[in-house]
Amino acid sequence: MRSGVLLQGWGRSTGSHSAVLGPLTDAALRELLADPPTGGVLARGAGCSYGDAAQNAGGVVLAPATVPEIRLDALGGTVRAAGSARFTEVLARTVPRGLLLPVLPGTGRLTVGGAVAADVHGKNQRTDGSLADWLESVELLDGTGRVRLLTPDQEEFRATVGGMGLTGVVLAATIRLIPITSTRLRVTSRRVADLDALLAELDGARSRYAVAWIDTTAAGRALGRGIVDLGDHLDGPFPEGGELRFAPGRAVRAPRLPVGPFTPLTARAFNELWYRRAPRERTGVQELPEFFHRLDAVREWNRALGPRGFLQYQFAVPDPAVGLLAEAIEALRRVDAAPFLGTVKRFGRSSGCPLSFPLPGWSLAVDMPATGRRLRDVLDRLDRRVAEAGGRVYLAKDARLGRTAFEAMYGPLDDWRGARARLDPGDTMRSDLGRRLGLCR
Repeated sequence: MRSGVLLQGWGRSTGSHSAVLGPLTDAALRELLADPPTGGVLARGAGCSYGDAAQNAGGVVLAPATVPEIRLDALGGTVRAAGSARFTEVLARTVPRGLLLPVLPGTGRLTVGGAVAADVHGKNQRTDGSLADWLESVELLDGTGRVRLLTPDQEEFRATVGGMGLTGVVLAATIRLIPITSTRLRVTSRRVADLDALLAELDGARSRYAVAWIDTTAAGRALGRGIVDLGDHLDGPFPEGGELRFAPGRAVRAPRLPVGPFTPLTARAFNELWYRRAPRERTGVQELPEFFHRLDAVREWNRALGPRGFLQYQFAVPDPAVGLLAEAIEALRRVDAAPFLGTVKRFGRSSGCPLSFPLPGWSLAVDMPATGRRLRDVLDRLDRRVAEAGGRVYLAKDARLGRTAFEAMYGPLDDWRGARARLDPGDTMRSDLGRRLGLCR
């Protein structure tokens, strides 16, 4: 055991100290939860949550909880992966057999357990839903040390998927896969002049994958201009030799800077350059890592943003409240938030899990330096506007949402709390995020 370890989220704007254990055998995990330590227990994946979801101040953090075992059933089109297995490790096993994970978020570094806990989504949420829609079962070590096999027809399954690790330790998950005959995708990129055009492109997209980069610093008639990327899997034939490969390549390490590189001026310059260098329209071919995990090409890029870290504000709202996207961009620009990266997605159906993020409508995500009180005040006001519109903030990306706003977005949570009480009657599973939002003590 390592005690007093400082753990932070990917945004590096929050942190707390915990005792760190792992990996442990199933017997050791059961023993730990049967007689839990003061401060509770939390399983941590790869630390990809941006805020404090994988922190447990004063308690124990399992990092990793288990050994990353992977079992592929190529004939049945499923994979059983341990909670500590990373997506890149799973893909390395499935892709050569012509099978792909159906939901791929923006990084392949995340673990299966973390993906279940956040009910992650990808560029195909509108067409294929979130991870919950593809899970056959979840093997959970609950807060009492009992192993449970959870299936989608159970309330405990829905409480665990998207439950941010507060119902137990995800030992493994069985995921249905999609067939592919090529590791390449046909990708069409279009540069659009304003937010209306960008939303129209996404709304009319018929590709399986669709996402838009948005210039979060543009104003006036150029407000919301950006680049829309549409992607579809290419049909075979298999490459020469009859083998498919998942080859993410070697990542370069980002420099660690003593100060943050983004100010309002540099953020505008960066966005302007990114927009201008894009052609009006281009169709080409990209490999899986290039399309899905572009930022993974730079190792620890989060540390290049300075010692104070950064925030990502991601929210989703129903169709009638689409105007909140422009409102948020303008509000952040007025307080010189220096937003350096923004993305927009069109969402489809919800998974039905109480703490899952996606809902039918629109999502905006903005990355910006973690600055002072003015930014926090603006984000608090945006929280209220999102809640009033029937929207919500993504808990896996959040580092500062208040309890009142959270309950307005996600409540009432009677079913979730009831299922958690059955899975963890002693309130053993805890996190900084859970305490902040009133989900645990």
